[in-house]
Amino acid sequence: MPLDSGASIGPVSVAYTTCGTLNADASNAILVCHALTGDHYVVGRHPVTAKPGWWELAVGPGLAIDTDRYFVICSNVLGGCMGTTGPKEVDPATGKPYGMGFPVITIGDMVRLQKLLIDHLGIERLFCVIGGSMGAMQALQWAVDYPECVYGAIPIAGAARHSAQNIAFHEVGRQAIMADPDWHQGDYLLHDKRPTGGLSVARMAAHITYLSETALHRKFGRNLQDRKALGFGFDADFQVESYLRHQGFTFVDRFDANSYLYITRAMDYFDLPARHGGRLQDCFRVDGRATPVRFCLISFSSDWLFPTRESRKIVHALNAVAANVSSVEIESDKGHDSFLLDEPQFHAVLSGFLEGLAEHRGLKAVG
Repeated sequence: MPLDSGASIGPVSVAYTTCGTLNADASNAILVCHALTGDHYVVGRHPVTAKPGWWELAVGPGLAIDTDRYFVICSNVLGGCMGTTGPKEVDPATGKPYGMGFPVITIGDMVRLQKLLIDHLGIERLFCVIGGSMGAMQALQWAVDYPECVYGAIPIAGAARHSAQNIAFHEVGRQAIMADPDWHQGDYLLHDKRPTGGLSVARMAAHITYLSETALHRKFGRNLQDRKALGFGFDADFQVESYLRHQGFTFVDRFDANSYLYITRAMDYFDLPARHGGRLQDCFRVDGRATPVRFCLISFSSDWLFPTRESRKIVHALNAVAANVSSVEIESDKGHDSFLLDEPQFHAVLSGFLEGLAEHRGLKAVG
């Protein structure tokens, strides 16, 4: 498979799950794209963590993404560590794990592999592509690269390009991993080691950005952890410290450190207007006309990682070419991760847009 860097990779494996039933004319397929630390286990019990799928609040029978009506596909991204080809897999040229020999990838490369999967499944046009955070980047990339193969797109809590602030946060995480003595220049698997300390710190730093100050204060405040007085040391005195340490410790059990490096780099490189002279609206023109893709942009009022103004830039660009677009900012004080949580208004918007899309499309029932 050719990559945006000019390199190529192969053979390539892709891990994916599906739920629901594909209808007779293959017109009800929804591709759900996962975020940085997600995977293809969108519903059902995760085989590593034994926890429920990451979007069971939104995907399932009778839910916003109704699997009684839609055929839902979710694949692990290129560069991932849950079955799709990534840096921990064996390089056929050397017989050893790729490590840092894995080629640098982009969001475009991830979408290119997803397109190969969709072709393999015999689906000519996706009913909708949906994703939050890095998933929103993929949804936008799908709409730009394959506008005739996507009927609707729902980018959630995303942006058209990664900001300097977000690149900075990613660099802190990468440096933490690479400074871990067990990283071994990316060859830790050959040394039977894992840079768990560095990866844990990277996860802790990133996790702070997924929340809001209000949510952190409401959940933890300055409450002490299993003690009645300050310890005057460097154990986890505060509940918020204990929470972050737990997030870091549990993350290293299910995620590969090199995958974290490569996927964060792919997000940093994401810049839709760069290929169009910096003009975002030109991304949404097809043969001189407005893209045929119907969009719904969703953001959250307390999201400071991908604030609403970033979604509005995309909306303005779509309006500039007279594309079909709707947008909404959901009032929530839970921060960037709101799309993963119990937010009734968000789920109502998601369901409503899909219902309108199905009505306009004349979507046939399953069977």
